[in-house]
Amino acid sequence: MPLARLLAGGFPGAEAGRLAINPPYIGCTLESFYGIVGGMQETIGKRIARLRQGTGWTQQALAARLAISRVAVSQIEMDLTIPSERTVTLLAGLFKCSPQALVEATTYPPAKAERLPEIACCYTELEHDLALLENDLAWLRRLANSPDGHRLAAEMQARWIPRLDALCEQITDEGEKALMQAARQRFILTIKETGRQGNR
Repeated sequence: MPLARLLAGGFPGAEAGRLAINPPYIGCTLESFYGIVGGMQETIGKRIARLRQGTGWTQQALAARLAISRVAVSQIEMDLTIPSERTVTLLAGLFKCSPQALVEATTYPPAKAERLPEIACCYTELEHDLALLENDLAWLRRLANSPDGHRLAAEMQARWIPRLDALCEQITDEGEKALMQAARQRFILTIKETGRQGNR
């Protein structure tokens, strides 16, 4: 969390990005103040642990997503090792943020932070496929009253039912299972509704 949000309204002049307190901090920016007062700075390991816990993942689940060992995740979270740029980029994708946002205002070395990419892939294969399914369902709802609505629903069933079944077999994460269950229910309801409208 940027220091500006932490200090907003806390010190006179904080909202302007400057601190009005005694030397040696007079006139320094919030970012440099954050670096000077090391006790307030979150370690990269603690941030990763906090974000992991917020998703409900175990260290083992996070390790599987990163293709590293659970021990490596534990060492990163305890700040015994500094994650590589590759690991930070993968973590940023998993936590749905940019690599820079993940390391901002942490103890992550600035030289390593400079080498991080600006963006990271933020979607799993399942999330991508479910987004495509939602797009198809939206088109089907729009075309439900058209003469081709019933035919399109049949084609969508033929295309998506095997794909959804294959995805269900691959899923081990409870959160992803819940996403898949909700998507299947929306799929079935949309197909049924389109069938009823096509039979009118």
